[in-house]
Amino acid sequence: MFTIGDFARYGRVSPRMLRHYDAIGLLTPDRTDPATGYRLYGAAQLARLNRIIALKDLGFTLQQVGAVLDERVGPEELRGMLRLRRAELAEAVAAASARLTRVEARLRSIESEGHMPADDVVIKTVPAVRVAELTGTAASFQPQDIGPVIGPLYDRLLPLLEGAGLRPTGPGIARYEDAPEGGGAIVVHAGVTVSAPVGPVGDTEVRVVELPPFEAATIVHRGAMDDVLSTTHTLARWLDANGYRSTGYSREVNLECPPDRGSWVTELQEPVAKD
Repeated sequence: MFTIGDFARYGRVSPRMLRHYDAIGLLTPDRTDPATGYRLYGAAQLARLNRIIALKDLGFTLQQVGAVLDERVGPEELRGMLRLRRAELAEAVAAASARLTRVEARLRSIESEGHMPADDVVIKTVPAVRVAELTGTAASFQPQDIGPVIGPLYDRLLPLLEGAGLRPTGPGIARYEDAPEGGGAIVVHAGVTVSAPVGPVGDTEVRVVELPPFEAATIVHRGAMDDVLSTTHTLARWLDANGYRSTGYSREVNLECPPDRGSWVTELQEPVAKD
């Protein structure tokens, strides 16, 4: 038999935790010394302790852990609980990965401060262009809100165009504008260049629109759009240094979009006016 201190040491937990498990009936000692009140544990109880810790680390509540260990949860229900927890953990990992990507983008932007190559930005007139596009709304212009909207829009757009017999004649063009309802929401337009009449495409949600020409400050971004921050900051510093002001959101023209997102080439076209 082991004292609570020794059992805690072998189980790599604290005596305080063991006392709590005893209090809620999750792991009671093999026996309690009637004279001293000391809790005494058997080596076989390490197996139950291991299961408690494993299930707890998976995110189950202690009440759920007790139900599983005492077989008050059937196999099918347990599988369902595990599948749900797996999905929750996968979502958390994806969110943490996206957050890390955003932090790295901020760090790269910080590292590029004070470096402003003069030949990165070009002022030019962007000609009128006709695009077929789908539209959605994002909660904000932050990458974590834009990405989950624009990706699915493009995933839907291309099959719809193919089904309607409409082929892209040029690059993809993403554009943004403030949502009418305000509150920081953004209308997201995911489009591709086409040669087709303006108006709806068949009975789909796709519409062909003609975008007018405009004066733009342009810069080429190389890499995934998750890493675009340092490029936009370079553009902002150039505009400030050269007496231009932005008059709207940048268009994103997809010049090269290989499967490896890190190899993407995108031209940012920021509408500008001279101060």
